[in-house]
Amino acid sequence: MQVYHNFIDGRFVPDNGEFISVINPATKEVISQVATASLEQTKEAIMAAKKAQKSWEALPAIARANHLRELANLIRANAKHLTDVLMAEQGKVRALAQIEINFTADYIDYTAEWARRYEGEIIQSDRPNENIYLYRTAIGVVGGILPWNFPFFLIARKLAPALLTGNTIVIKPSSQTPNNAFEFAKLVEKSSLPNGVFNLVAGSGAIVGNELSSNENIGIVSLTGSVDAGVKVMQAAAKNIIKVSLELGGKAPAIVCKDADIDLAVRAIKASRICNNGQVCNCAERAYVHKDVYDEFVDKFVKEMSKVTFGNTLKGDFDMGPLVNADGVANAKAMLERAVSAGGVVECGGKVTDDSGFYFPATVVTGVKHSDEIMQKEIFAPILPIAKFETLDEAIDMANDCEYGLTSSIYTQNLDIAMRASKEIKFGETYINRENFEAMQGFHAGFRKSGIGGADGKHGLYEYLATHVVYLQYNTNKQ
Repeated sequence: MQVYHNFIDGRFVPDNGEFISVINPATKEVISQVATASLEQTKEAIMAAKKAQKSWEALPAIARANHLRELANLIRANAKHLTDVLMAEQGKVRALAQIEINFTADYIDYTAEWARRYEGEIIQSDRPNENIYLYRTAIGVVGGILPWNFPFFLIARKLAPALLTGNTIVIKPSSQTPNNAFEFAKLVEKSSLPNGVFNLVAGSGAIVGNELSSNENIGIVSLTGSVDAGVKVMQAAAKNIIKVSLELGGKAPAIVCKDADIDLAVRAIKASRICNNGQVCNCAERAYVHKDVYDEFVDKFVKEMSKVTFGNTLKGDFDMGPLVNADGVANAKAMLERAVSAGGVVECGGKVTDDSGFYFPATVVTGVKHSDEIMQKEIFAPILPIAKFETLDEAIDMANDCEYGLTSSIYTQNLDIAMRASKEIKFGETYINRENFEAMQGFHAGFRKSGIGGADGKHGLYEYLATHVVYLQYNTNKQ
């Protein structure tokens, strides 16, 4: 069995005798043991990052970019192994796991391209003999707290912009899916990245996560996770007024208008709903369908969802794998049961027929009301509840009436409707006539309880930069 140790200041450190057991969700078998970091080791990792930060920031940005490109190339050289590791601990289908690994390398390379592009400013002064310069500088040490659903990509989403801009980082992987992060640490160990620039510590949120959020030497903490986790990070960060960047989940609405291409809507919403076995915070979690096309959409959508296959993705070619753990299955079953008790009708799926792993079938629920829990709370399983609407005003109001505000989508062939939706749907992202999947050059951010700040593109890079304004008064007397 594979055993992993924490990576601090360029080396794997001895364990303290306490380990996390990592389970393959497709088989329920323990596949690795990961050493948990103590509070002292977490502080050691933070201090290693602090010690390395000054010299790292002193490098030209293009030199830091070259280190990132080296890491990207190491990922590509080890892509098959990393894919297998990711599938075994997270349950992804192979195609999506391969995309995640390769996209991670591409994302690091994309970020490296910003080395010569991010800029400060020269600001006009009110005084005759003065220049005002705005410099963009590193914040310092970054605390990165990762989720389990796209664990490898989220390493890059936090590490790449942080390192490019002169920060150093300490990352805490999810206890559900830490193996891929430790395999990445092995690549870092082989690379020329200076010691202390990247550190990896596993363990509980109460110990490791809290220290990464509250330690006085942390400049910014970036979390991708649940609302509850985000609240705890904000509370901990308040102690030392640490900057927070939070992506906290979503309840993405999909609006299907009466003029929509129904076949396109069915394909796109299905792809969105079963992506990563229904465990994606930006994918469609509820649908509002115009009454005139409701029956046609439901009929076609149910037929397509009924065809979805699931199983151990390491053993066969399936449309979906398992949920990440038993709690995910229990939560999906409980939410579905409450929806049915409130009047919902299960059109397909809903029953767990294979308990060899943490499986849950593709499921469609009709007869629900907008106010029902299943239309309001994040499910994180391949279940799609569908409700009717009569007017676009009604659909937009229902879409916006939610505590989340990450992503949304609308299906229409009318340009006026598309433009109006783009203006009135209050979400960080709106996808029109396509599945919910963001681009690395965009900006992934949400409204309301979906988070603070964001990631990707220029604006995501600037999350990791502070501003320093310099007022330079000069003498115009001729010498």
